[in-house]
Amino acid sequence: MKILIVEDEKPIANLISWNLSSCGYSCCCAYDGMSAADLIEENTYDLILLDIMLPKINGYELLEQIAPTATPVIFVTAKGTVEDRIKGLRAGADDYLTKPFDVVELIARVESVLRRAGKLDQHYDIGDVRIDPKAMQVTKGGVPVSLTRKEYELALLFVRNRNIALFREDIYQRVWECEYTGDSRTVDLHVQRLKKKLGWQDRLVSVYKVGYRLEDRP
Repeated sequence: MKILIVEDEKPIANLISWNLSSCGYSCCCAYDGMSAADLIEENTYDLILLDIMLPKINGYELLEQIAPTATPVIFVTAKGTVEDRIKGLRAGADDYLTKPFDVVELIARVESVLRRAGKLDQHYDIGDVRIDPKAMQVTKGGVPVSLTRKEYELALLFVRNRNIALFREDIYQRVWECEYTGDSRTVDLHVQRLKKKLGWQDRLVSVYKVGYRLEDRP
């Protein structure tokens, strides 16, 4: 899955690229509109993350060039007013994310747009564990594993953000969909049960003072 990141602030572009690459995407960066236009003309991408305020050619102009290719586009920009969002979406962007952003949210939006475009993989593999979101099924070595609803959602969150350290509060808010109160026991207990059921004792590691990270390695 190839993603083009068009962002003139190199630290932000490199941060996005590093995180998406950790999730298995192939990323390429362009730091101005002209370079991006050349890359778009010469290559095919599955998704483009596009800033609006760019040197040489701005994001709206690039969006017009991208349109004939039918490549999905997410605007990632500091222009965050309601009017800006409406303008960006009406111009043809598939989604709109404002800076500063949470990396986990960015990855979720990338997956959402790719899924709507029919480009996302139909399952995730980590070692001998396969998670099939469409069937809501988890197997280990080809054998179905019985998970509770929250355990399944937790596994899906980790596998969609593999190799990324997730804060306990983010995990709680995304899986339990309510405000984190500082009590980590719920998250920790579910993680321990998930480790045991999926054999992730060595893959789902604790990150000191942060939370957990699912390591995707041979």
